[in-house]
Amino acid sequence: MSEIRTALAGVKGAVRFHEPMSLHTSFRIGGPADAYIEPEDEAALCRLMAQARKAKVPVFVLGGTNLLVRDGGIRGIVVRLTKLDRIEDHQGGLLYVEGGVGMPRLLKHALQHKLAGLEFAAGIPGTLAGSVVMNAGTRLGEMRDVVERVRMVTSDGEVRELPADEVGFEYRRTRLPRGIVVGAWLRLRWDPRSRMDMTVKESLQRRKATQPLALPNAGCVFKNPGGDPAGLLIEAAGLKGAQVGDAQVSTLHANFIVNRGRATAHDVLSLIRKVGQTVEQTAGVTLQLEVRIVGQA
Repeated sequence: MSEIRTALAGVKGAVRFHEPMSLHTSFRIGGPADAYIEPEDEAALCRLMAQARKAKVPVFVLGGTNLLVRDGGIRGIVVRLTKLDRIEDHQGGLLYVEGGVGMPRLLKHALQHKLAGLEFAAGIPGTLAGSVVMNAGTRLGEMRDVVERVRMVTSDGEVRELPADEVGFEYRRTRLPRGIVVGAWLRLRWDPRSRMDMTVKESLQRRKATQPLALPNAGCVFKNPGGDPAGLLIEAAGLKGAQVGDAQVSTLHANFIVNRGRATAHDVLSLIRKVGQTVEQTAGVTLQLEVRIVGQA
């Protein structure tokens, strides 16, 4: 713990020790982090990263969604970018968005300013940083379609900017270098005549009707293999409603696992294994995880 306190020395931001990650994830699951901090600004994060590297303390950035934290929690320092929440408007539909900005707020900003291009993000939870790292998207588009540059704090505390062609966008992942995404430049287009409001409204209504938004979850658990929606493969295997403890395959959308109250990470992981094995047996398809699993058992 002395190394962690050394890494945190002089860093501006709210710090808590032994903080349960269940308080900060959309799954409402996860053991404690050794230390948790919300850096006051980019400079504070730079200082933290430099000191943590020198003290040999691991740093993990918590996006909160599309994530399962194991019951033993996370060793080292967990960072959340809550305070990095600026949106800057520039000419020609260009926005600079800090990493802690929530995607719903960003989409609302774009709609208010008649900036088209982010309609695909309707219903995507989490932050700008997490959405860039995961190349978040829907059937209407994904982050790679709008990102022009990415701003990062490297593992040694330096600031670096990468053009989009160096980000390594792939399906629901990127190949970014080690470090923390603190912002991105997004290229949108001013379009006062577009049907943006209607497109977003229709997407949100569709999500509400087809996804278990009323229960804690981490979004889609598995990637869609080729042209087959993972949810349909899981449903065809008869797994809708399958349950381990309080973890359940959603009865609304089979590619979601929901926390019905007191689910543990162990419950979720057991259910994930059951789903994967059953789909492989019934459909001959090996499902790949979309949800990220971190921490200690």
